Amino acid sequence: MNSLTLKYLDRLTFDAEQMGSLRAIGEYRGKQALFVKQSPETLNTLRMVAKIESSESSNRLEGIELPHKKIEELVLKETKPKTRSEQEIAGYRDALNLIHDSGEHMPFTMGVILQLHGILYRYMSNPGGRWKFTDNEIIETHPDGTKRIRFIPTKAHLTQNVMEQLTKNYSAAIAQNQKDPLILIPLAILDFLCVHPFSDGNGRMSRLLTLMLLYHFDYQVGHYISLERIFEDSKESYYETLEASSKNWHEGKQDVKPWLNYFWGSLIRAYREFEDRVGVITTSRGSKTELIRSTINRKIVTFSISEIESDCPGISRDMIRLVLRQMKEEGLIIPKGKGRSALWEKVMK
Repeated sequence: MNSLTLKYLDRLTFDAEQMGSLRAIGEYRGKQALFVKQSPETLNTLRMVAKIESSESSNRLEGIELPHKKIEELVLKETKPKTRSEQEIAGYRDALNLIHDSGEHMPFTMGVILQLHGILYRYMSNPGGRWKFTDNEIIETHPDGTKRIRFIPTKAHLTQNVMEQLTKNYSAAIAQNQKDPLILIPLAILDFLCVHPFSDGNGRMSRLLTLMLLYHFDYQVGHYISLERIFEDSKESYYETLEASSKNWHEGKQDVKPWLNYFWGSLIRAYREFEDRVGVITTSRGSKTELIRSTINRKIVTFSISEIESDCPGISRDMIRLVLRQMKEEGLIIPKGKGRSALWEKVMK
């Protein structure tokens, strides 16, 4: 059942396109140091935006929603949570901060996994940091209210032993250099989700662990671009590939390629976005102007000044208005309405 055994890893082969994806991610990692040196001010803004987006998207994937402004207050100002949704987002915020600050030094062990789950639930009445006591199922709920079982995870009484084996196999595979870490990391996450070791919070934990494991090998893009937001943007593929790769997992006959391809594609998208958003600082317009422009260019539907302001913390509304006027004069955007409630829309060409 474990995707990290030597027997299973030896069977894995990859085609030219998949090897190209691995090389592309490695090349992006090689260039990230160059970007990091160029503009500390821009990078600080990107970090703030990524924290907000990660806390919002990872929780929203699990049906936990709050107004964007409230999430911004919880993440940036670290306000005290009051409601259940605020408590869940504040816990994610704290776990995310720990990984951003110390993730590269946190080993993939049962103790660290339990610690992170405890932090995730530190504001809740039911404490975290404990393996599940009862069996659980991964259920898909349709808009009409009907439900479908996507996967039946490891039984509760087997969870501790299976998690111990998972972490040991991962450490052994890394130490023995059995495969590229970019193969072993998503396999570890797939196995974690197939075990589903907690009564609640498994999805959010998997995304926190993804960041932590990537930081172990200097894939730093998650500091500046929210991987959780990219997962949410493509959530249909996210869930479909996980389901496809978990089929026959209990029998050790799973096909991990759908999940690996999706995972690598998401990383490439994140690095391209990072390059786009930081690379523009070499232009004459300046980092703040280009950060606003790149934020607007990523919008698909109409947007308000407040939305751009939320996505660009630390940049004044006057500066945003100036860029909006410039882009309007360039014929790139048009206003929809007037006054404080006015919206903007990109011009389709």
